[in-house]
Amino acid sequence: MSVPIFLGAVAFVAVCFLLTTLIPLRRLNGRAAGPDPQLRSTLEAVGSGAWQPAADLLAAAGTDWERRTGRARALAYSAVHDGDAWLTAWQTAAPNDPDAVMVAAGARVQQAWKLRGAQRAVATSQEQFDAFHRELHAAREALAHAARVCPDDPTPLVEMVWVALGLGYSKDEMRDLWVELEARAPHHFAAHYAAVQYYSRKWRGSRVEAEEFAARAVYEAPRGHLMALLPLLVWFEHEEEGDSAGRYGMPDAIAMVDAALEDVAAAEGHPELPQARHLLAYFLVRQHRHRAALEQFRQVDGYTGAVPWRYRPWGKLSYRLHRARAVWGALLTRR
Repeated sequence: MSVPIFLGAVAFVAVCFLLTTLIPLRRLNGRAAGPDPQLRSTLEAVGSGAWQPAADLLAAAGTDWERRTGRARALAYSAVHDGDAWLTAWQTAAPNDPDAVMVAAGARVQQAWKLRGAQRAVATSQEQFDAFHRELHAAREALAHAARVCPDDPTPLVEMVWVALGLGYSKDEMRDLWVELEARAPHHFAAHYAAVQYYSRKWRGSRVEAEEFAARAVYEAPRGHLMALLPLLVWFEHEEEGDSAGRYGMPDAIAMVDAALEDVAAAEGHPELPQARHLLAYFLVRQHRHRAALEQFRQVDGYTGAVPWRYRPWGKLSYRLHRARAVWGALLTRR
């Protein structure tokens, strides 16, 4: 092959790689894990100061606790990061509305984490920690009130797990909180996700404690509740500490991914399914199971508001690179 032809071939491959990396060319949504037209239109409405769409969105979720928690968290996040004029108007118009109380309490948790910042502890100032802890103490009182006025809804207690993590609840305190939470929703994915963080080594536990918690949740839950994703989450959470590096192709890791794939297949309509697909896509790429990874990417393409991408400083680029690896791996290796 002549040099010009060789260089042309290299350039063609490079261009194809860049194109598949950049696709989708549309702007990626870094807040959501997947499409939710109702939530999206509501967030646009509250951005203009209207609160009724937020009330209607939560009312529409009924007793679908997973969906209510996800929507309440998204509304609380928007209040903290986009402006809370609509939430203030809601509280003024309906001061005793339980949903308004719940969203406002959740917003205090979001505000606490915003004050702390996203850096590791060693890069976080004492002033940031002080502000973080003050806001968490205030959030704890607000959430306790929300739990009383929403006696069946697990959402305030799910947020309380993040307070427990930040304030360093003892294992006994966490156990008491968990008993109360499970009484409301025994297989709540967002609650278990938060608890895995609490029991992980970087916060209040160890890898062993996190693994035991995840294993118990998997054992107790019927298929379709996405609990089989928790062992993968524990694995990922400890990856940066070197515990999991280079072991993605080991039989135990492959078995965990296979179990999670079965759980996802049985979880049609679960509101946290997009979160599961992102994590599965990441693991499948790392295991060189490219076609299976592509199937997960297709379901959530255009969205990056999920683990693992939101852990990365360049999360959207990481998403695109892993997606490109899946595309090229499927083409070249037919796996």
